[in-house]
Amino acid sequence: MSTVRGESSLSMETLTPRRIVEELDKYIVGQAAAKRAVAIALRNRYRRSRLGPELKDEVIPKNILMIGPTGVGKTEIARRLARLAAAPFVKVEATKFTEVGYVGRDVDSMVRDLLEAAVQMVRAERMSAVEGRAAAQARDRLLEILAPAPRREGQPPNPLEALFGGRGTPAPPPPAEATAELEERRASLRGRLEGGELDRETVEIEVEESASPMIEVFSGQGAEEMGINLQDLVGNLLPRRRKRRRMTVPEALRALTNEESQKLIDADEVMREGIRRAEQSGIIFIDELDKIAGHTGGAGPDVSREGVQRDILPILEGSTVTTKHGPVRTDHVLFIAAGAFHVAKPSDLIPELQGRLPIRVELQPLTEEDFVRILVEPENALTKQYTALLATEGVVVEFAVDGVREIAAIARQVNAETEDIGARRLHTILERLTEEISFAAPESAPHVVIDAAYVRGRLAGVLADRDLSRYIL
Repeated sequence: MSTVRGESSLSMETLTPRRIVEELDKYIVGQAAAKRAVAIALRNRYRRSRLGPELKDEVIPKNILMIGPTGVGKTEIARRLARLAAAPFVKVEATKFTEVGYVGRDVDSMVRDLLEAAVQMVRAERMSAVEGRAAAQARDRLLEILAPAPRREGQPPNPLEALFGGRGTPAPPPPAEATAELEERRASLRGRLEGGELDRETVEIEVEESASPMIEVFSGQGAEEMGINLQDLVGNLLPRRRKRRRMTVPEALRALTNEESQKLIDADEVMREGIRRAEQSGIIFIDELDKIAGHTGGAGPDVSREGVQRDILPILEGSTVTTKHGPVRTDHVLFIAAGAFHVAKPSDLIPELQGRLPIRVELQPLTEEDFVRILVEPENALTKQYTALLATEGVVVEFAVDGVREIAAIARQVNAETEDIGARRLHTILERLTEEISFAAPESAPHVVIDAAYVRGRLAGVLADRDLSRYIL
């Protein structure tokens, strides 16, 4: 039984389409059609996993095309779905592949990014599973540094023995009294360490250097991938560099625990599981797809746009991408594409690409009532975020009902008069609204009520000047 990470009460068996929509409703307002589509797509993955081997490989995911203006929840729906299913997720911009004429980022890089996310996810899970053992071993290493054993001098090898790897005469064992004294000292330090008495002390430890120089080579395989492969090659030929660092005892304990966790996990098994998850449960979100749609005119950027569509097509159809961890098949990766499609239309995409995005859902523009719900209903609502942030400074901020409605009305008005950026307008307005409170905290008044009068007073000057509101709100 696979339990969804972060949701101990949820598992793939209990995540029915209706339950998935209920979970998405906790964070995203409206857009029922899009939620239903992604919920069915996720549940179909679970249904496919229960099929026999003769039919399992024949069932391919039904990729989704979301159509709607910016700021209505397209990206958030995909991101929350991946988090709900504990699936590897990566978001890419289609425009990244058409930045300079025909030259853009290698389209295979989206699959490499997905695999990297999957490997990191599996590694984090494996390290979390051995955290207890790693922490115990890290404490032992730290105690050996804080209370080192006395150095014992043996007889050095003669030059001929040293040439052939001889080690000389081993040092005699320490006296029993010295060993008992050392163990007693370490036991005393262990008690102080676990009691937090050493948290302010500093210690010098030797740690591995994680960063190594990046080598980038342009080739048919892509600059990103070749650069990583050469970096790994050099890293395997040369020994890992270590350096001595002085840090506090808690920081040293974390660094040593991380090193011990890396030793306890099987790197090859992590890689294999990462590839399996990327292939079987990975989700790739391709944003701004409408920017590469358009009629081919024989010259100019349209040719490049169609070329990028044709490069993306094999990834969606199912192909094998070479990565530094091994080959990855994209046959069962779920692709969710999105775009505003204000100028271009979905029919402007090449027919083959349209066929690989069979499910199309249209997201509706947000209304004033939607803005009101976005401000108060989701578990991560903006009003809750600002209230919690300022509460850390001892300032109690209360959003009155009429204040919330006034914010929503202003957001709808500014979106109608300037560019419609959806719910992102609320971020701009709330930041402007709470600027004075945030700046004055914690010296400001301990209790602030944000009602309709307060909102109008803070934003009246900006709203009155239409030209100014275009730059500030």
